[in-house]
Amino acid sequence: MRRGIHPEYRTVVFRDAGTGATYRTRSTVPADQTVELDGQTYPLVVVDVSASSHPLWSGTQRVLDTAGRVERFHRRYGTRAEG
Repeated sequence: MRRGIHPEYRTVVFRDAGTGATYRTRSTVPADQTVELDGQTYPLVVVDVSASSHPLWSGTQRVLDTAGRVERFHRRYGTRAEG
């Protein structure tokens, strides 16, 4: 690898803005804030959505009324005539 052209790869803490859940991982993302975790100071990146707040992973996902959509489509455009 060429020196001086790659971003710094370091341990970073990601915090979910909605739930406050924190995830410690390694990344090259720039960070302006810091946080103390387990006695050490890490760069902090605040994210809007993570696994703790995403509807799919948190179990709060809504089920869409697909039967109503299909019926509305058939009323609007009709059904295809059989051959």
